[in-house]
Amino acid sequence: MKECSKSILRRLYSPSYTTRYFRGRGVDIGGAPDPLALYHSLFPLIEDVRTWDREDGDAQFMNGVPDNYFDFVHSSHCLEHLCDALEGLRNWVRILKPGGHMIVTVPDEDLYEQGKFPSTFNRDHRRTFTIYKAKSWSNNSVNLLELLQSLGPECQVVKIELIDAGYRYELPRFDQTLTPVSESAIEFIVRKRLPEEVDSLGRMPGAVQPSAKSRIHLNQYRDDQKTLRTANVTHPPFRNDSEL
Repeated sequence: MKECSKSILRRLYSPSYTTRYFRGRGVDIGGAPDPLALYHSLFPLIEDVRTWDREDGDAQFMNGVPDNYFDFVHSSHCLEHLCDALEGLRNWVRILKPGGHMIVTVPDEDLYEQGKFPSTFNRDHRRTFTIYKAKSWSNNSVNLLELLQSLGPECQVVKIELIDAGYRYELPRFDQTLTPVSESAIEFIVRKRLPEEVDSLGRMPGAVQPSAKSRIHLNQYRDDQKTLRTANVTHPPFRNDSEL
């Protein structure tokens, strides 16, 4: 319950959400009735976020949305409801601009379904998810590492994390998402590479020089390193264990 709302506080403690992931014009797929738009003001680089739900069309296809349209794509607990998760992700990447981020949360099969599928806590779930297992108890388990690899070279996996900070492992079988603290989830973040990054097989340094003021400081770091190396030719660092 209120899974997007639960995620907001931990995201505010991580600067990447406010400076890199949530910026520009975005879409929140499957966002109702707990949309990211409620917290627009907490992420100052968001210009606008559209909530996409059933009345807008099938989230698996995102029909009517042009390619490379949104600066970011967010989805909280929608992917597990799609008929084809891979096709859904490919379309979510399709509508994402190069350089933008896709932020997705899904239930973890051990923390949420807890050994039973079809899910007894949400009958509409079509599959379970795990970060990676050689073998799962679920007959419809998806390894996210393998799924994300299937998205191809334009997708850079930035983060994948088990969200279990509020989970109580000592409890018997119980839907802990009913509580206000447990997300029982996995979050992954994918960045859509620029075309030149795909061609060069990686994200290479930029060619534009920073300002003169920035160069002064960056060059000083480099000069300091040279000075330390020159001054310690006969006394390598972290070797002096003499008494104080």
